[in-house]
Amino acid sequence: MVELEKALLRNGIDIAVHSLKDLPSRQAEGLAIAAVPPRGEVHDALFARDGRKLADLPEGAVVGTGSPRRAAQVRALRPDITVADIRGNVDTRLAKVERGEYDGTVLAAAGLARLDILEMATEVLSLEAMLPAAGQGALALEARADDAEAVALARSIDDPETHTATDAERAFERRLGGGCQAAIAAYGAVKDGVLRLRGLVAEVEGRRILRDEIEGPVAEAESLGVRLVERVIEMGAAALLAPAPSRETAP
Repeated sequence: MVELEKALLRNGIDIAVHSLKDLPSRQAEGLAIAAVPPRGEVHDALFARDGRKLADLPEGAVVGTGSPRRAAQVRALRPDITVADIRGNVDTRLAKVERGEYDGTVLAAAGLARLDILEMATEVLSLEAMLPAAGQGALALEARADDAEAVALARSIDDPETHTATDAERAFERRLGGGCQAAIAAYGAVKDGVLRLRGLVAEVEGRRILRDEIEGPVAEAESLGVRLVERVIEMGAAALLAPAPSRETAP
């Protein structure tokens, strides 16, 4: 449980604002996601030296990320480069690349946008190249489930389409039992009352990636997430979720 949730439960605060991507997919008892405002930038972005794109990095280049999801997809796209762990806030990671400790790093484009430095990205990666984490680019307003006033206040800025899409993404992640060490990705979008949900499960080393998608009415958002899990399980996803040792450490 994150600290803000603890503060909610002890009545220290009435509404918590989270990056939805970082909120556990299993809701804490007694709390509710009262609102998900309109989503921001959902993509991942590469920041590399010399203005390079991922395809332009030389063989053996070192790309930093602390995310198994990003690591798996980078390795699948460029098996000839090294993916290494990187830590620190956005400024710290960018500085490590500029100092030459890494040739590039992959970050959430939403984080760069919120800092008003998205133009520093040398490439915004397509959804086909890099499927995002469940909830990426979205905020969540969380309140005590029995606090009607706080829930109503938060709901005044809710975006139903974003809320529905992220509910499906989180259902996909939750059903797989994915945590921070699992290479799992999901992205949903609503158009004309139909929800399209894409899901990905990958071996962290990137040698095998399973992708599938499903469509259905928005009223069935969570069940669509569950059904998509059943499909990727049939494709062999369970075997890919077993933890694997990292083959590199941060330089």
